[in-house]
Amino acid sequence: MARYSATPANESKSAKCRGSYLRVHFKNTVEAAAAIKGRKLLNAVTYLKDVQEQKQCVPFRRFNRGTGRTAQAKAFKTSLGRWPVKSAKFLLDLLKNVQANAESKGLNTEELVIKHIVVNAAPKQRRRTYRAHGRINPYMSNPCHIEVIVSEEDKNVEKAKDERETVVFQNRKQLAAKRIRASRQ
Repeated sequence: MARYSATPANESKSAKCRGSYLRVHFKNTVEAAAAIKGRKLLNAVTYLKDVQEQKQCVPFRRFNRGTGRTAQAKAFKTSLGRWPVKSAKFLLDLLKNVQANAESKGLNTEELVIKHIVVNAAPKQRRRTYRAHGRINPYMSNPCHIEVIVSEEDKNVEKAKDERETVVFQNRKQLAAKRIRASRQ
């Protein structure tokens, strides 16, 4: 069994999956994964499908040198965004896998939230390109590892109101002021 970089709070209410040595751009995948972290699973799937159809963009916050601007990025309070189609495809495949894992555990797929998603750089793969005057330059690919953990969201229970009278502690100055106010009335 593979080691994950995080463990879920409740193992019985969560599902996980991972992909290793995936031939997809590391930097684009980091940005796409950051965009879906914290979303509900089904919401993330529709978002990534919209990215593939260029209906919504992925905001580029960290690896954004040379990234163009788009009006679709205003929804994320930034102006830099792209549509990394291949990264969206790989993430959709992983989300489909983790959804199947959750269903096999008997979890409710409508309540699943992406609690943990991390993209790590895999070893670069080397090729070469031939240049003018007999020179050769490296032609590297930047694959990545991706791991996803989804968990069922806990229901928020409102705290019961305390029936006891709350005791307010006061210093000497406050008590003296209180006594003076009481004597004036």
